[in-house]
Amino acid sequence: MLTVSNLSVQFGKRILFDEVNATFTQGNCYGIIGANGAGKSTFLKIIAGDNDPTSGHVILEPGKRMSVLNQNHNMFDEYTVLETVLMGNKVLYAVKKEMDDLYADYKDENADRIGELQIQFDEMNGWNADSDAASLLSNLGISEDFHYMLMSDMEAKLKVRVLLAQALFGNPDVLIMDEPTNDLDFETIGWLENFLANYENTVLVVSHDRHFLDAVCTHISDIDYGKINHYSGNYTFWYESSQLAAKQRAQQNKKAEEKKAELEEFIRRFSANVAKSKQATSRKKMIEKLNVNDIKPSSRRYPAIIFEQEREAGDQILNVVNLATSVDGEVIFKNVDLNVNKGDKIVVFSKDSRATTAFYEILNGYLKADSGTYEWGITTNQSYLPFDNHSFFKDDLTLVDWLRQWAKTEEERDEVYVRGFLGKMIFSGEEALKKGSVLSGGEKVRCMVSRMMMLRANVLMLDEPTSHLDLESITAFNNSLKNFKGTVLLTTSDHEFAQTVGNRILELTPNGVIDRYMTFDDYLDDPKIKELRAKMYNV
Repeated sequence: MLTVSNLSVQFGKRILFDEVNATFTQGNCYGIIGANGAGKSTFLKIIAGDNDPTSGHVILEPGKRMSVLNQNHNMFDEYTVLETVLMGNKVLYAVKKEMDDLYADYKDENADRIGELQIQFDEMNGWNADSDAASLLSNLGISEDFHYMLMSDMEAKLKVRVLLAQALFGNPDVLIMDEPTNDLDFETIGWLENFLANYENTVLVVSHDRHFLDAVCTHISDIDYGKINHYSGNYTFWYESSQLAAKQRAQQNKKAEEKKAELEEFIRRFSANVAKSKQATSRKKMIEKLNVNDIKPSSRRYPAIIFEQEREAGDQILNVVNLATSVDGEVIFKNVDLNVNKGDKIVVFSKDSRATTAFYEILNGYLKADSGTYEWGITTNQSYLPFDNHSFFKDDLTLVDWLRQWAKTEEERDEVYVRGFLGKMIFSGEEALKKGSVLSGGEKVRCMVSRMMMLRANVLMLDEPTSHLDLESITAFNNSLKNFKGTVLLTTSDHEFAQTVGNRILELTPNGVIDRYMTFDDYLDDPKIKELRAKMYNV
């Protein structure tokens, strides 16, 4: 058990946490959520002992071991991959190292000490440590060829996986993870979801990946107004129930018993859906704890993202013939033949992110393909959200002047109109006069979304739209794309986005494309497609 007692954190005049009391119990997975700047990462650092609170205590039950997902990717550069994983269990690693050192310089007088260490090592299941670590690495997509390689020689994306294996190694009693799904592919995230769903100890996790939070969390811990409140259930339950509670609060004339019956019916429906899901173990734990008394309105602000079309497109949307491109002589995709139909919402993805970005850059005229052609329908108008939006903010204008650049009428150029538009994206009052140079990554994306809304295009192209956004913006964005009546081409590392928006999957590979009308989950799970994918990347 992990307990937080009277925890306060203050930076100058700003109070981040005010006498927080919380208990995290065994067998539960807690998704830590909160608005940007609420202190999610700070809270995890205090729990881990990396930061000190202003006052209060963090108490870990005696004899229990805590493991933290390390964010310093270069910390273990002088060690091998396998050694780095073993270091996740500090006590075990220290015993092993001392034992190895004594064996390397063997003296009779050290025999007793070696014997003691062997007993300790045996009690910790140390003789299986290497094979357990190797198994974790393999499950996370790091083959045996890499296990004895130095960390300094590993690619950054693979280092992330090694550090994840390090955190998971040795079945820690408390596991602390800040954004564990960053830089992982969908298959690896799926493995991690299953691992944590069946994990018997305590997990605290911060993540912007709603599919992941839904798959693993038994509780949501919401940081709001300097306090932390636990709610039973996963992220979707918290979001939908808090929305329902907010709606009920506005219905003053509704009787209390009617509201209670409505909430109970909501729990019943939610539980029935959850029971059918893949991560059965975690879900069962979650369903057992759902309680109508836990349902409360949230103080969160969600941006008003609404995509409208200036005009409806005709039947001819986009025709691509034999498109191919390469980077530095390496083919990243070829033989792309694509006829986009009206209303298609296509998830464009690849194991190589350069391929998807190049595809969008070609379709928007920023990049010339090696071969092939594309033609947009004459009734289409497109808007594009690039992965790298740096070029859009070079002039360092105020947000009002920046957004005004895409106004089409005098009315839209009016300051009151533009400010109203920015207000929908939570740039209110003085914030609308901020300059591009001081914007955070998330604020820039919200500006780019405002621009897209103003263009009122009937074809949207989105390259990693959730990058830098908070959960509130991601959820609002996701809902708006589900409701959008036009055509969408979307690349995202957000599983929930891909699954709930896409009705067609287009995978770009160095040896051609795979194009299927199906949901994203069905695509990933289909054994024939798995076989085809392996072939397309390995030919």
